Amino acid sequence: MFPGLYHDIGKRARDLLYRGYAQQPPNLCQFQGFDCSLDISCRIGDIAPGLRTLFNLDIPDSARVELQYSGDYAGITGGLGLKGNPITGYKPLINLSGVVGSDFLSLGTDLAFDISTRTLNKVNAGLSFSSDFLIASINLNDMLDTWKVSGCRVINPPTNTAIAAELKHTFSVNDTALTIGGQHAIFPFTLLKARLSTYGRAGALIQQELFEKLVLTIGGELDFMDIRRVPNLGLSVAFNL
Repeated sequence: MFPGLYHDIGKRARDLLYRGYAQQPPNLCQFQGFDCSLDISCRIGDIAPGLRTLFNLDIPDSARVELQYSGDYAGITGGLGLKGNPITGYKPLINLSGVVGSDFLSLGTDLAFDISTRTLNKVNAGLSFSSDFLIASINLNDMLDTWKVSGCRVINPPTNTAIAAELKHTFSVNDTALTIGGQHAIFPFTLLKARLSTYGRAGALIQQELFEKLVLTIGGELDFMDIRRVPNLGLSVAFNL
């Protein structure tokens, strides 16, 4: 019955294909040859029925605070944020997103308004379909310039085994890319993931739940189109309150 929030559209496939790998935000803190970033999130629920608040700080990339409402047939999010840019500095943004429908089929949009320039900074739209066989979505992102179709299929829930694929096309540069990936839990608290894209990039990670709320992830990426072929390795620790 519940449609969720706009961020939930395509989230299952997006998490399988991208979450936890050795990717970093565009702005990084650099110290003696090492790149580092800090991501802190805090969510407080039960302010009122269906109402919760979220705070996220991604140093040095962005910060935002949101108020979220989830109802039987609609989910709405409104918030204020700062978006980092290495040239222009931080931009204040107002964000508003909404989704209507159900957990089977939902439609949503995501808008961001740049306060400093008084212009729309982001216009996204998405459609989500969810069943026991397949979780799929269609998204129009980047001011409707990028078209994405993604799907995720859970093969074996007890071992968290699943496969996912994403087909992306950018109209402005006439570029199309396909990314596929899979995951499997070799032990109850140890997850393996891998992915490959038509750009020639491959990635893999191992994620270990050390304690009930503490997760350690070691991930790496390799660009086969780069003549140096130096792997990009990353280590992250997440603590969920």
